[in-house]
Amino acid sequence: MTSGSEAFEPWAWQASAAVLAPVEAIAAEQASLLVEPWDLEQQEQLRDGLRSSALSPQTFQRAHALLQQQGGQRLQQQADALRRALVGETVSYVRNRNLNFTNHCVQHCSFCAFRRDPDQPGAYWHRIEELQHRASEAANSGASELCLQGGLNSAARLNGSMLAYYAALLRALRDAAPGLHLHAFSPQELLFIAREDGIPLQTVLESLCSAGLDSVPGTAAEVLSEPVRQQLCPEKLTAREWCAVVLQVHRCGLPSTSTLMAGHIEAPADRAAHLLTLVALQQQARQHQVPGFSEFVLLPFIGANAPAALRRRVGRDQPDRAAMLALTAQSRLLLGEWIVNHQPSWVKLTLEGATEALGWGCNDLGGTLMEESITSMAGAEGGTSQSASALEAAARSVGRPVRERTTLYGERR
Repeated sequence: MTSGSEAFEPWAWQASAAVLAPVEAIAAEQASLLVEPWDLEQQEQLRDGLRSSALSPQTFQRAHALLQQQGGQRLQQQADALRRALVGETVSYVRNRNLNFTNHCVQHCSFCAFRRDPDQPGAYWHRIEELQHRASEAANSGASELCLQGGLNSAARLNGSMLAYYAALLRALRDAAPGLHLHAFSPQELLFIAREDGIPLQTVLESLCSAGLDSVPGTAAEVLSEPVRQQLCPEKLTAREWCAVVLQVHRCGLPSTSTLMAGHIEAPADRAAHLLTLVALQQQARQHQVPGFSEFVLLPFIGANAPAALRRRVGRDQPDRAAMLALTAQSRLLLGEWIVNHQPSWVKLTLEGATEALGWGCNDLGGTLMEESITSMAGAEGGTSQSASALEAAARSVGRPVRERTTLYGERR
């Protein structure tokens, strides 16, 4: 088993330090600054700062000021105007099926209601044959994507190799549903495979690509602020390790999504650092002319069934919709030209809330999912499946045209 930086390519480990916004060093000196109402001049200064030096103290100051803004009509209108300028009026969605193949997990994140020990009530690990059946059902129903994520299951091995199991799983799904895009395995899962097998992450990525991996979910990021991670998920990969995995994923030619889990114990400075780090990673991808982030997804914290300590600390079972809509707008304004596709989570916000988010900077409604376990086990009220017609109706209800897309935002034919 490898640990530390041994699993990474030296260049990726070095670059991961350079793209990670240093929230600890900067947030304290910015905390007392007077926050002026956000206007177009400040937005242009932020845009120019991101282009010239995304992680400079001056850019962090502007980003932090944006993330401290109160929600309101001005913020909403600015975000909506930027969305319109970058991606137009059309709302997109994807027909996909979510496969959370196991909730056996060796970690104990303070926000997670999904994980189980193998002998706990509610623990499950689907057989590959069952996953093939569900993949075939998805293909027959018109899906174009399978999204595959699970817990960190130390028993998931084939002939003693975790990589062999994950590669066999991809090949089995490819056989069961030829042509479906395989969007699979978070940066945490990828690093877990490498470390459990004692092999380089590069070997994992190359093997999974050969087995059919098409893109990677940008989950397990939570908040890319180490002080927050030490409270939320101290067993998880660090913020720097997440960045190093993503750098290698992109350099291998694999696109990924990006996410932010918000509405718990993080502060505006933590959110600013997270979003600036995403910009810096996207800039790296463009500099090297490799796929980067295809989209940004805001993931509001769900506390209803979360472990008691964090639930008590947050004091809220469901997302504060107004606060999350404001953050939706702030994320659009900060990420700007760097990540242009923005998606709310109807599972977490409900479809009504996700539809409202279309007016706060979003241009996508995500996937049909067909099933979902992680957020629903946390107590989310949005459900586990949406029909294509329901997503289309949601877009049209706010006067926007709608289209079905591929995973990577191409036209579905």
